[in-house]
Amino acid sequence: MSALFFEDFELGMKVASAGRTVTEHDVAAFAGLSGDFNQIHTDAEFARATPFGQRIAHGLLGLSIASGLAVQTGILGANVIAFREVGEWKFVKPVFIGDTIHVEMEVVETKAFPRLGGGLVTILANVQNQGGETTMKGTWTVLVRFK
Repeated sequence: MSALFFEDFELGMKVASAGRTVTEHDVAAFAGLSGDFNQIHTDAEFARATPFGQRIAHGLLGLSIASGLAVQTGILGANVIAFREVGEWKFVKPVFIGDTIHVEMEVVETKAFPRLGGGLVTILANVQNQGGETTMKGTWTVLVRFK
């Protein structure tokens, strides 16, 4: 899909991304970048004793990967002026190292803002793992330029 302009978005429009497997390297790199070395992410022995039984990826890492997957579809491509809001975001299930996630998106609102040279597009985002289970969900609002 090529980069969309504000006028290209229609209510109910749906787009699904490709999948991406979350790796050990992703978790280690995100811990280093963010400074979040919580043992649930970085210590296998500690994590084994948690209700999850294993290490989990950072929730914000999953959100970051999902936003990158969305960009790769073109729906949030070069015409995005600004990522304005993450709304009502819920972390439903953990993302484990080795899980493959993808994001399913639906346009739920559009609102033109001529003085800004574009309009707001609100997208319902549902991040799912390889089993089709929702791992996180919520809305993203982006400012997209006019044609």
